[in-house]
Amino acid sequence: MAKLPASFYQNEDVVEVARQLLGKMLFTNIDGKLTGGIITETEAYDGVVDKACHAYGGRNTNRTATMYLAGGVTYVYLCYGIHHLLNVVSGTAGNPQAVLIRAIEPTEGIELMLERRKMEKLASRITAGPGALSKALGIDRQLNAKELSANEIWIEDSDRQYTEDEIAATTRIGVAYAQEHALWPFRFYLKGNKYVSKPNNLN
Repeated sequence: MAKLPASFYQNEDVVEVARQLLGKMLFTNIDGKLTGGIITETEAYDGVVDKACHAYGGRNTNRTATMYLAGGVTYVYLCYGIHHLLNVVSGTAGNPQAVLIRAIEPTEGIELMLERRKMEKLASRITAGPGALSKALGIDRQLNAKELSANEIWIEDSDRQYTEDEIAATTRIGVAYAQEHALWPFRFYLKGNKYVSKPNNLN
């Protein structure tokens, strides 16, 4: 399948982008080694108006500068000094929206993913959760601000289509500090897919 065009990401409706990314294919090619899979879980972050977003209120720092680029680039940051998290910048330049990729169903390079995750056999936790996903795919700050059509990291279209009934919409994880915005139903996942982080009880 073809890589998604920049126009896909430059939609101003970050919630729509987050939903549409479900079922697309995320790949990395690091040192000539291909890994990837089907996107199963995402979270939308709605820029300056969203208290859960790094750019809330127009914060523009060294860390968040990437979010202000036109949609179609990566935003990778270190969480709690441990986990690298992969976000897809969306919207137009100057509007710092992003979608956190929370989980994938692995399809390519599974042996390498197991090695990176120090696992002996395949289990859903290999790529369920944004920290696990990044580790499995070899994603770190070196991949920040990359075009999503780059040779190292990209997202391909797929012919998968989902109905409203097949997609769960819930509150985001770990954003209690965002007060009332923590209640927004901006987390989306494929119902019944085991490669989704907990809680996923809307199967």
